[in-house]
Amino acid sequence: MAFWDKLGGKGNIEDRRGINALGVGGGLITAVIATALGYFGISADPALIEQLIAASGVTSQGEQSNELKGADSYETFASTVIGSTDRYWKAELAGKIDYPTPKLVLFRGATQSGCGLATSEVGPHYCPPDQSIFLDETFFDVLAERLGGNKDDVAQAYVMAHEVGHHVQSVTGTMQQVQQDSDYQATGSNSLSVRLELQADCYAGLWANSIRDAGVFESETEIQEAIDAAAAVGDDRIQSTTGSVNPETWTHGSSEQRVTAFKKGWSNTGIGTCTL
Repeated sequence: MAFWDKLGGKGNIEDRRGINALGVGGGLITAVIATALGYFGISADPALIEQLIAASGVTSQGEQSNELKGADSYETFASTVIGSTDRYWKAELAGKIDYPTPKLVLFRGATQSGCGLATSEVGPHYCPPDQSIFLDETFFDVLAERLGGNKDDVAQAYVMAHEVGHHVQSVTGTMQQVQQDSDYQATGSNSLSVRLELQADCYAGLWANSIRDAGVFESETEIQEAIDAAAAVGDDRIQSTTGSVNPETWTHGSSEQRVTAFKKGWSNTGIGTCTL
């Protein structure tokens, strides 16, 4: 367990966990249920679905369940990590841009974003229109149970820092420049989409390196948690769970590529380290 309280400071966190998605998205739960039923060839009246939801005792629109009201230990941890990345990137980008700090939205199940429906199945992701990161922390159970990673705190901090890396790419114009390239839709181990992901991994490593002397990590071996998490979300590791690995379809990079990118940032300083 790392000593995150040594970092101090807070980031911008919006806690939507335990909030009825109807209150966030005007019929979001209804749409999700209807879609799920449709997958099995079952049609249902949306009004009936809403009646069933109401009868189930789900909290009313916009209300957060009592157990999640107020800042719990997870929100405090996440806020500390995001606050630390805020300070790092403000300093790193000083003189280049006026860094706008991102928001981390914690949710459970599903919620709305400027990029559409954010669900647990999508996993942690960054939404440029909102300048926000969306995270259902139950993702880390999947990371540990199905992908061979772990859900320790340093692993979770790496994932948050990786998504902040996408925010940095967005506010510096890198993401837009790459997405406008005619080859952006291509896949493969050296595709532009993979290179964006690897750069975000490298950015996460830069941030981790920036706090290594702050007394956060009890020992340097704790950073192995982040390395294991990077390996767990490699395209080859994920595809291996289906029994077929095809490098030509990769969009995020192999386990080896992702670990190498993170270690590159961890071993260096300065944004110039993490080239596309």
